[in-house]
Amino acid sequence: MQVSHGILCTRGVQPEGRRRRGGRSEIMAVTIVCVVRYELGRQPANTKLSSNKTVRRVRVRGGNVKWRALRLDTGNYSWGSEAVTRKTRILDVVYNASNNELVRTQTLVKGAIVQVDAAPFKQWYLQHYGVEIGRKKKAAAKKEGEETTEAASTEEVKKSNHVQRKLEKRQQDRKIDSHIEEQFGGGRLLAAIASRPGQCGRCDGYILEGKELEFYMKKLQKKKGKGASA
Repeated sequence: MQVSHGILCTRGVQPEGRRRRGGRSEIMAVTIVCVVRYELGRQPANTKLSSNKTVRRVRVRGGNVKWRALRLDTGNYSWGSEAVTRKTRILDVVYNASNNELVRTQTLVKGAIVQVDAAPFKQWYLQHYGVEIGRKKKAAAKKEGEETTEAASTEEVKKSNHVQRKLEKRQQDRKIDSHIEEQFGGGRLLAAIASRPGQCGRCDGYILEGKELEFYMKKLQKKKGKGASA
């Protein structure tokens, strides 16, 4: 709240920098500036990770509309090397370069590193390549034993020759990062948020791969080591 020449002004951003300073006329030398809507200094969204999805419609400058996400737990995540995008659940916020408090409060912001559910990507990989990734060796051996015993009662659905040839051709060029394959075993993938939930009402991003994935894995390992020593 500010009083300027008898006019009551309400604004979020205070225009102290516009005040002229110096000389005898310093007291009365106040630059009169109209109150503008983009200087409201609106409260940040602080989007929280929650299953109770809440998105608010906000009318902004020029009659345009923004969507203020207050609580979210899903988003569209892209697997760049495979050129595939799937809607998946956000399970946890694990790292934020700007502020560790945002990790503690599970706040979803652009650039935050999160863990997402690997199931939709695992299902796509099986359908596209005919290969189930992330299976542990012991579990795989146990499953194979069960399949042999149940072979008499339930027949496996046979694929046509055309489908088999198509899968074989795809498998020739199949490559997967060893770190990502390990993550599939745990059912969680590390991903980065690329959208701005407080502006567009969505929490979309991409799965971390290559050098970027290694960088954040080191950061998380270092953070875990500090926590253990404390």
